[in-house]
Amino acid sequence: MSFASSQHARQFSLCHARVCHLNPSMIRRLLRLLCVGFCLLAFAYNSPAPLIYKPGEGWTYEKPGETGTWQKTRAKDQLEVAQLAFDAANYDLALKAAKRTVNNWPFSDYAPKAQYLAARCLEEKNQDQQAFKEYQKLIEKYPKIAEANEVLKRQYEIANRFLGGKWFKLWGYIPMPPSKDKTADMYEQVVKNGPYSDVGPQAQLNIGEVRERQKDYPAAVKAYERAADRYADKPQVASDALYKAGMAYQKEARTAEYDQTVASKAIATFSDFATLHPDDPRVKETGARIDSLRTEQARGSYDIAQFYEKKKKWDGALIYYNEVLLKDPSSGYADAARIRIDLIKKRNTPANPAE
Repeated sequence: MSFASSQHARQFSLCHARVCHLNPSMIRRLLRLLCVGFCLLAFAYNSPAPLIYKPGEGWTYEKPGETGTWQKTRAKDQLEVAQLAFDAANYDLALKAAKRTVNNWPFSDYAPKAQYLAARCLEEKNQDQQAFKEYQKLIEKYPKIAEANEVLKRQYEIANRFLGGKWFKLWGYIPMPPSKDKTADMYEQVVKNGPYSDVGPQAQLNIGEVRERQKDYPAAVKAYERAADRYADKPQVASDALYKAGMAYQKEARTAEYDQTVASKAIATFSDFATLHPDDPRVKETGARIDSLRTEQARGSYDIAQFYEKKKKWDGALIYYNEVLLKDPSSGYADAARIRIDLIKKRNTPANPAE
């Protein structure tokens, strides 16, 4: 017997010995595994595959018996599948077909329409965050599309829904409370995409509204003033922006104890509004607001004067009591300031020795 034959014989003996050492339960388990493996191999081509992965498309679900029926070999045909599915309100199929058109034929004449359909499907499926992003891709990849103005309007309406209190979704699934920062970012994107579009001016104003709701009044003023400057040729937008900037300043002034510069800016803004838009029905109202702000300034100066008086810094107290008279001479603070001025002056006047 050759050496190789003896080696094979020894290996066979070892394997036979190992099998013999298996207990009956282990043998049965082994046989079952062999049977399962045989069945999987025998019936592999008859089993449906609902989950299919394709490069550039990701995982897609196909119902048994319908594998590949929606996939076409030409961009035009693939877009037609997407459009027909969308018209039939089959948004899942329409989304798959539209994405496949964009992924397989990104430079074809049918890709922009397909990208638009993909965003529309997500919007119909109430997935507004993803829809906004898909619309953004459409604008960035195909800026000359015929539907550009409509896309901006749809992005604007999505942002409006979140401004109205709609919840965001983390990773597209986990509900998250409304986010003012994300909402402002959406409006910023709309303005960036089309500053002079039909929705650009109002989107800029809405940025200010979002910041006001956050009580971030300096950011709100900045947004409103930008709208007033950029859309000065649109009287309605410019007047709204200037008026709202004054309102934001006034709200900020109420939170600033000793910072009278904010109230001064509010007064200046309302004054500009009245000068530039004299026919606006809100001009009369702003007059009352200016009076209120001047009273607020007088209050601030009066508080500062009292601070100096308590510290017995009489000169400083006199300066700020006099400021009260300058800022709002007809207010109650002015009456109180006059009394304090007289008392301080009498206190500082030396008695006459001759008397």
